[in-house]
Amino acid sequence: MAKGLIWATAEDLLRNRGRVFSLYRQILRSINSPNLPLTSAARLSKKAEVCAIFLLASEETSLHNIEDLIDTLEYCLSLLRKGEIPKYIQ
Repeated sequence: MAKGLIWATAEDLLRNRGRVFSLYRQILRSINSPNLPLTSAARLSKKAEVCAIFLLASEETSLHNIEDLIDTLEYCLSLLRKGEIPKYIQ
């Protein structure tokens, strides 16, 4: 249960830290999968995009936005595991 009502407290951020790092590693590993139709340059580009997304998301302090980001990451990971490349998520 979140301690903050709208904004994340330090405890909330700490609670999500392991989950986010795990998703980050899993997404990077999934990009290396031979099931994805990517060249090595495209793989490096996708990894750079993932890194940029996580850097920008790390500054988020709204509880609702953090949960939405985690849900989106889990959805992207499920697509990557199926061999699909996530394009636009609405």
